[in-house]
Amino acid sequence: MSKWRSAMSGIPQGSVLGPALFNIFVSDVDSGIECTLSKFADDTKLCGGGRDAVQRDLDRLERWARANLMKLNKAKRKVGQS
Repeated sequence: MSKWRSAMSGIPQGSVLGPALFNIFVSDVDSGIECTLSKFADDTKLCGGGRDAVQRDLDRLERWARANLMKLNKAKRKVGQS
């Protein structure tokens, strides 16, 4: 049988509560969104729906972020064709 050994490398693990609370906090970010919104950890992807729908949804997301005192990282924004 193997014995337990200390790991000298790797990523330190945080609490379970932090990510769970973050998920609860952002659970309403897709409220009223017309297009497809995908969420993973702290990334959000908005796609489909046409130019006008995407713009309305971007405006909604901006208002949500402002109301919840969060900032969108505009440097990570990408616009592409599918």
